[in-house]
Amino acid sequence: MQNGKVKQTESKLETRPIQLKHSFLSRASLWFAGISFTFIIAALGFGLAKVPGFNHLGPLASAIVIAVTYVQIFGYPKKIRSGIQFATKKLLRYAIILFGLKLNIDVVFHQGMGLLVRDIGTIVFSIFLTMWLAKKLKADFSLSLLLGIGTGVCGAAAIAAVSPILNAKEEDTAIGAGIIALVGTIFSIGYILFKPYLHLTDNQYGIWTGISLHEIAHVALAVAPAGQDALAIAILAKLGRVFLLVPLSFILMYWMKRTGRVYLNTKIDFPWFLIGFLIMSLIGSYVLGKLINVPPTILNETSNLTTLLLTMAMVGLGLNVNLQELRTKALRPFIAMLIASTLLSFITFFTL
Repeated sequence: MQNGKVKQTESKLETRPIQLKHSFLSRASLWFAGISFTFIIAALGFGLAKVPGFNHLGPLASAIVIAVTYVQIFGYPKKIRSGIQFATKKLLRYAIILFGLKLNIDVVFHQGMGLLVRDIGTIVFSIFLTMWLAKKLKADFSLSLLLGIGTGVCGAAAIAAVSPILNAKEEDTAIGAGIIALVGTIFSIGYILFKPYLHLTDNQYGIWTGISLHEIAHVALAVAPAGQDALAIAILAKLGRVFLLVPLSFILMYWMKRTGRVYLNTKIDFPWFLIGFLIMSLIGSYVLGKLINVPPTILNETSNLTTLLLTMAMVGLGLNVNLQELRTKALRPFIAMLIASTLLSFITFFTL
């Protein structure tokens, strides 16, 4: 009997490593499948963004549309959740770090200090007005705050960057990014249509777009008809707002810890990815092209990779969106943000 028990024990010990190996391989394959799933939808988003009508929205918003549509029809793919969550959390942070290469701090400091004051005004105005309107409309606090920050700083990238600091729900982050992309696109097209009737020089028009529109892509879209000089000053004005994302994030972190107003008794992790964002900005500003020669094609491909990673992360966020719950939740923050964006355009126009 004892020999039989010993043999059974030995047999279990021999099979356990095999079971652990199979279990690890199974988890790894599901993790990889989840990441691949977000990549496929992101790729479809890039394709959809080339279709007339969606070409102004861009790949990020197009991918969110596909992800939200998928989850409403087929439900959340729970088996591959680990890979999707990796894309949502880790790839998002990697994308924000790489996004730092788009910010030329040297240009902002040497040529855009005057514009930086306007940029600060844009951010303060957008956040406080959006939140004041949200309070009056009794809108959802978290989503309204994300939309106010996205309006004031740099659209979906800003929303994605501050979401971990604010402990925002994934569905709020996704719907906020989608709303920003939609409204920013509408405003960009509106700017183009109204430009012939505005008594502005090309440079004034460039400054106006840079300090009032939501994302860099929106600024580039709206200012393209005004020429390269207007585009240069518009991007410069916009880069100042991107630069201010870093100090704003630390202010939000301090505010969250000091007041605990949004989520009580919640630990806030230090946003190390923003340090990475700042380091990459310094490298892009003072190293690449100056100390180290890098072909423009590599920088362009890096920019494309950044967009891809951010799009994959937004796919993961979009898969958490429940449209039935958001029908009532998103409408009032959307109205608050739309009013704030409209007033921002008018006020910045008359202060030129």
